[in-house]
Amino acid sequence: MNIVDLPGADVVAEAVGWATAAAPYIAASSPGAMAMWFWWALRRARLVRAALADRVTVEVVPTSTFDPSEGEVGRWARQLGRVHHSTQGVPPRGSAARLRYSAEDGKMRCFLEGPATASAVLAMPGFAEVEVRAHRAQKDIQPVRFPAPREGAK
Repeated sequence: MNIVDLPGADVVAEAVGWATAAAPYIAASSPGAMAMWFWWALRRARLVRAALADRVTVEVVPTSTFDPSEGEVGRWARQLGRVHHSTQGVPPRGSAARLRYSAEDGKMRCFLEGPATASAVLAMPGFAEVEVRAHRAQKDIQPVRFPAPREGAK
């Protein structure tokens, strides 16, 4: 039995002919593709490095009666998911929001950290009984506070 007599041999022969004809063009374009890949990887690394160097930290302070419902937790998780979308093309490694917990003098503290371009999203209160305190002075982003209505006022 000859290889030419096997079913599908004509497809293999045609593929070999195409690869032989295309080999010089593929070889000529591979340095360009490698240079493009290298440039793209370098650009992403610079974006990540810049985003990690310029981060904002806010402290999340709950009240003593803080007891969130399942809906509030889901809403806050979606809000944290928006941090990545507000970072203007920074790769996920540099645009992540991080929760950090620390204990100082027997008191637990919760910090939310993220890129500076997402500081407006990080400063938004996610729960009704939680205050968000900015640790870095920001002139243009202030927390929104609604005063309680006076009794008897309409």
